[in-house]
Amino acid sequence: MKIQSGLDVLIDRGFDLLRDRRLGLLAHAASVNGELVHAQSIFLDAGLDLRLLMGPEHGLSGGSQDMQAVEHQGGREIPIVSLYGKSIEDLSPGPELLDQIDLLVVDLQDIGSRYYTYAASMLYSMRACARAGVAVVVLDRPNPLGGKMLEGPLLGEGFHSFVGEFPVPVRHGLTIGEMARLASKGMDIELTVIEMKGWRREMWFDQTGLPWVMPSPNMPSLDTAMVYPGSCLVEATNISEGRGTTRPFELVGAPWIDARRLSRMMAGRVGAGARFRPVTFKPTFQKLRGKNCHGIQVHVTDRHVFEPFRFGLELLRTLLEIAPDQFSWRTEPYEFVSDRPAIDLLCGTDEVRLALESGADCRDLWSRLQEQAAAFGQARGEFLLYGGDAA
Repeated sequence: MKIQSGLDVLIDRGFDLLRDRRLGLLAHAASVNGELVHAQSIFLDAGLDLRLLMGPEHGLSGGSQDMQAVEHQGGREIPIVSLYGKSIEDLSPGPELLDQIDLLVVDLQDIGSRYYTYAASMLYSMRACARAGVAVVVLDRPNPLGGKMLEGPLLGEGFHSFVGEFPVPVRHGLTIGEMARLASKGMDIELTVIEMKGWRREMWFDQTGLPWVMPSPNMPSLDTAMVYPGSCLVEATNISEGRGTTRPFELVGAPWIDARRLSRMMAGRVGAGARFRPVTFKPTFQKLRGKNCHGIQVHVTDRHVFEPFRFGLELLRTLLEIAPDQFSWRTEPYEFVSDRPAIDLLCGTDEVRLALESGADCRDLWSRLQEQAAAFGQARGEFLLYGGDAA
């Protein structure tokens, strides 16, 4: 079965909402139709009045690494504006840009984790459009992890950042269009979401029939997206999360780790739905570049029972246990925030870090966090476009 993305549906509708409008397009490398043609080309070929292109983190072409400032590209027939520069102010389009358009089209492939920054770029753009009186059309796309299973803590007060702007669990089970509906609550904005055709909440991305296009440089496959809600937490430590390898987020390690011990302990603590193979790898860039790192590769064997955020908690707990003198949290500024540690920003709370530092059993912590996720599952109905409850 092949579903239709919001872009495909818009094409079938003859671009009815976009005719005779001055358009902006917020997109990235994965903003393609079912035949792999990019939205920019589709709009231009259709004769639409496209005035402005905007790219989120990693840029419109998707070639820049994480937390790497992307420059504007002026001097072109259609300027490309970066919404990821050197300061927090660069994350939103300014009024001088929005004066050029009547309607902003957002076409971004999300991956179902709160930390992934594209939904925040959409939110910031929606706020700017609301102030400028610019309408917004969001072209919906699948949540690669499906829309039923929810995991992790809700975002707490005082923990908002570019990696945490929505009051949702880490694994939130929403599509980008549903996130837009949530974002618009209380906002004076003209918002239209073009729904997909054929998508159901239980669908994983490989069941949609759509081609996987890397939405960011370190998201090469659905396998990566499946472990990302957990292994992204390693980004907040001095241990490699596998960036600089061909298996980012599936590989985790550092020079001082006993790979076999880590593998055995993780198998005993997580077990269901995944296996942990001891490995040695050498990142070619970023953290621990050029050093032999010993650790694990995560192999998901049953995605229906694997709980990636719980895996992430147990992974951090185990790393703290087996290398307490070498393990440390990231202390450098993270996504333009310097007054809170990265782990607290990712979790949306300091509860996780404090529990791990105290040596608490992750089972009790997990139970408390899942109560938050379940409460959100009961309350999210007004934003859903495709029906269904959380599992």
